[in-house]
Amino acid sequence: MKSTISLFTVLIAAFILSTAAFAQEKAPVKVISSEVVTGVVMVRVQKDTKTLELQCNQGASGCKILPSGNYLMVELPKNYGMDDCRNVEMYRADRDKPEATQRIGEYCMVE
Repeated sequence: MKSTISLFTVLIAAFILSTAAFAQEKAPVKVISSEVVTGVVMVRVQKDTKTLELQCNQGASGCKILPSGNYLMVELPKNYGMDDCRNVEMYRADRDKPEATQRIGEYCMVE
């Protein structure tokens, strides 16, 4: 009986740790520009002092042209997301209601 309880405790701990690994922090970013070039949506964002380029295929689920403005960005763990790249999710930034953020798109971060 003790070994069953110990095994159960270890499995619960492993689940909690794996869930925490996927809980990523939303970083504030500013969309500078967004355009479509030969079927590829290209979004330039400013994160801290770095300019990053995000891309997705026009017409794909979660691929949107973003108007300039403030957003929140989550960098997803490796091999987690739609495409075989470094995936990020973009969220609408609402400083008055941070708990009510809404996912609006998923992109590949070009390095």
